[in-house]
Amino acid sequence: MEQAAEHLDLLIEARWVIPVEPANTTLEHHAVAIRGEHIVAVLPISEARMRFSAAQTVSLPDHVLIPGLINLHAHTAMSLLRGIADDLPLMRWLNESIWPTENKHVSERFVFDGTLLGGAEMLRGGVTCVSDMYFYPEASARAYEQLGMRAVVGMTVIDFPTSYASDAEDYLSKGLLVRDNWLDHPRISFSLAPHAPYTVSDSTWERIGSLAQELDILVHTHVQETADEVLQSLEKHGVRPLTRLESLGLLGPNLLIAHAVHVTPEEIRMLASNNVGVAHNPTSNMKLASGAAPVSQMIAAGIHVGLGSDGAASNNRLDIFQEMRMASLLAKHSNADAGALPAHKALQMATLDAAHALGMQDTIGSLSPGKKADIAAVALDTLETAPVFDPASHLVYVAGREHVSHVWIGGRNLMQEKVLLHNDNKELLRISRLWQNSLKN
Repeated sequence: MEQAAEHLDLLIEARWVIPVEPANTTLEHHAVAIRGEHIVAVLPISEARMRFSAAQTVSLPDHVLIPGLINLHAHTAMSLLRGIADDLPLMRWLNESIWPTENKHVSERFVFDGTLLGGAEMLRGGVTCVSDMYFYPEASARAYEQLGMRAVVGMTVIDFPTSYASDAEDYLSKGLLVRDNWLDHPRISFSLAPHAPYTVSDSTWERIGSLAQELDILVHTHVQETADEVLQSLEKHGVRPLTRLESLGLLGPNLLIAHAVHVTPEEIRMLASNNVGVAHNPTSNMKLASGAAPVSQMIAAGIHVGLGSDGAASNNRLDIFQEMRMASLLAKHSNADAGALPAHKALQMATLDAAHALGMQDTIGSLSPGKKADIAAVALDTLETAPVFDPASHLVYVAGREHVSHVWIGGRNLMQEKVLLHNDNKELLRISRLWQNSLKN
């Protein structure tokens, strides 16, 4: 007796599938089988057609399927500040332009609109999950919910007043209330997001460390982005920022540090032994002349290093394809080694390694049975992508976000043939123009 076909909600057939797990693997003429929100199987197309009966089959004969990309460090609402203060080093950029502009304009509406605009940009570029940090986390969460994206929303903490909160305790109480209101959401979670060691006091760090342990929650912060930041810490505290955080009990698997540009071999060993995650932001670091993080050395030490865009005010793109390319090229240049950070590893940083840094490796980051069906399809059928000898190489060195054709999050199709299905591009552009006029005044 012939066995009945198993029911599926969706079968995606593609020329290539790069599942990320196992590493360095490219599968030809394979399909991803999806039931509900989860991947059921990754198998040859011929076998999939015999085994499954799908409510919908999507055939992508010139495409490569990859896990949805993860932006491990973003200030998404700052998309409204794109290009407002270019060609400045970090501290001048912050003190002379960004912080004064934020003090004047940032509001709940600013954050919602900016996150909606930046989130749509990322979604169009194959990003399905974002680790964000900014003011008004409720507004950010609502924007990601509307977009259908997966997000870890940072509850910003800083020791000086802003339009959002008056002091560190006010930031924490407001952020934790928002978290409580979203506790049961399937795609939106939260992190504690102290801005940086130089803007957060010891007592606040200790409070954050206690909350992180009590709530089992991620701490997401900037650390050692510039050489000047390290010098200031030595002058004020007598130790480097990472040593200070270690003495305050912050180093551990629930800590995610952005940048880590100026770290010593001993600090790399410290990060590795404490299982701290790192968000590498190569484009932002180059644009602000902050330096080149020793990524190859961190990876060799066993640190989970993912990729982030930083904010659109300092990049100026929320583009993880660009970050994969820049990370690989910068590592080759910095180490004088053409084999440093090969293509498959760059893709792994943008997916599974980032998921590990978020503690979400069992849920997302690879095309593996049992994981959420967060998937991007990249079309390699254009003149500028021909011929294709190695699709993984093409993803990092040839293709860009403009070649992303389809995106699914939890099995739900959010972009098809390069068109967002649930958000209006014209409305997003109208919002952008309104804020541009407002920010000019």
